Amino acid sequence: MLTRISVLAAYFVILLSIGFLARRRLKDSPGEYFLAGRSLSVFVLVGTMAATNFSAFTVFGTSGAGYRDGLAFFPIMAFGTGFMALTFWLLGRRIWRLGRARGLITPAELIGSLYNHRGLSALFALGMVVFTIPYLALQPLAAGLVLNSLFGLPQAAGAGLITLIIVLYTVRGGFRAVAWTDVFQGLLMVTLMVVALLLVASHFGGLTQATKEALQLHPELFSRPGGAGFYTPAIWFSYLMLWFFCDPMFPQLFQRFYTARSERVLGRTMLLYPAICTLAFFPPVALGVLGRLNFPGLADKAADNIVPLLMTTIAGDFMGTLILTAGLAALMSTMDSQLLTLSSIFARDLHPLISRKPDTTGRTGRFFVLGLAIVGFALAINPPATILQIATQAFTGLAVLFPTVFFGLYLKTPRPTAALASIITGEALVIAYALHLLPTFGFLPAVPAIAGAILAYVLALPLHRLRYSPCLQRRPAICLTGFGLLFLAAQDFWRWGETGPLILGWPTWAWYFVVLSAAQTALMVYWLQTPEPVAGTLDGTRTVTN
Repeated sequence: MLTRISVLAAYFVILLSIGFLARRRLKDSPGEYFLAGRSLSVFVLVGTMAATNFSAFTVFGTSGAGYRDGLAFFPIMAFGTGFMALTFWLLGRRIWRLGRARGLITPAELIGSLYNHRGLSALFALGMVVFTIPYLALQPLAAGLVLNSLFGLPQAAGAGLITLIIVLYTVRGGFRAVAWTDVFQGLLMVTLMVVALLLVASHFGGLTQATKEALQLHPELFSRPGGAGFYTPAIWFSYLMLWFFCDPMFPQLFQRFYTARSERVLGRTMLLYPAICTLAFFPPVALGVLGRLNFPGLADKAADNIVPLLMTTIAGDFMGTLILTAGLAALMSTMDSQLLTLSSIFARDLHPLISRKPDTTGRTGRFFVLGLAIVGFALAINPPATILQIATQAFTGLAVLFPTVFFGLYLKTPRPTAALASIITGEALVIAYALHLLPTFGFLPAVPAIAGAILAYVLALPLHRLRYSPCLQRRPAICLTGFGLLFLAAQDFWRWGETGPLILGWPTWAWYFVVLSAAQTALMVYWLQTPEPVAGTLDGTRTVTN
């Protein structure tokens, strides 16, 4: 017990120290507090972007899905999340330019700048807050699982302790503290999850032997549609599409587009992202699959606890605690970012509508950090579903905001009425599907909800407003075509039911998606060699200073 306490205490001291050291460089202004002065290097931006995206869902939700459904979940997360890198260039570069030119800090401020409509900006901000809170609540929920496994603490006590520590360094150091703690926690998470997989595999005679044993006992985990028969071609398509639309709409990721030192930093971050996703999602899925060998019979939410169960029985006190700290690192690096970004949205987009006074110091945001943390903690005490189920619903609510951002950035004269129609239609569909009022036709609700949001935007827009230059540059046109073909190649439904052969314990159909991720990177390298026209529209006729 003393070993476990010492390891966690050392980890918490390091995090709080980083937060308090960051305070020494913090100027009391919103731009510094929320964006670290728009000065992040490639190393820090990659670290904070990845660590923020890889949350409790990555370690606990993904391993739980691996336990229940098997390797089918690996391509969905590794290739699907890696596809988000495309939006770094489609959206991120233009968001960065507009943010720097107009002094924007929050996602909703971009919407207000593009559409010149305060009501639309407030609705966009409210949508981000409402659908991020359930995702935020997953972080203290998973923290309670970890501390319960290590010390037997009640769920509420563990969740409360982690929430308190996150609030302390986030309020104190702002985004600079969050970014540097993210780098530390991201490296810790990936490294220790790899170590965890090696430890579990060695317990069964090595990774190849362990996967062969799992294949003999549970062959359904090595093919699609997966252990529970969930991943039909329609569900597969749904998840791969969902990540592309929802990931850049995570407010904590969206806001990071503002923070890059230069466009070159964004470009290099984009190049690294598919490989990072492959590396980050491989260990938790594999741990979930191998967890069936030690702990058969876990059902539903209980499967989300497979990593703590494995570590406390196989790894020993020191290594087990250290590896479970990686799970804490994943969830803390997401929750701190969510708290900070949502507080900036409240302070700059929602609070002024209520108080009629702008927040010029960032103090309102600091108070809102505390309030959000309490809400997230309360929701985490008694979760209604598995981590994957909660996350998927939250992600869908954010994904329907994508058309408003995309059309706003690319249309020559975007109209607020079209954006309002898109958001209202999309969120109404999300609510209707959550209440099981509409059929999904075999897809996730995200597919019809996103389609409805896009259709509503287009129908509310006069046809002449859809003008853009058909003369897209040759290199970007080739790359966009290539990405479309990669997405189609990922719909390999003819291989459903295939389990082998295995290469290094992994089915060839799973390695196929590693190759597709490498192809993503190759296309991005090619694309980055050509500069984009002036930001604002596809034909470059609208400048960022208008």
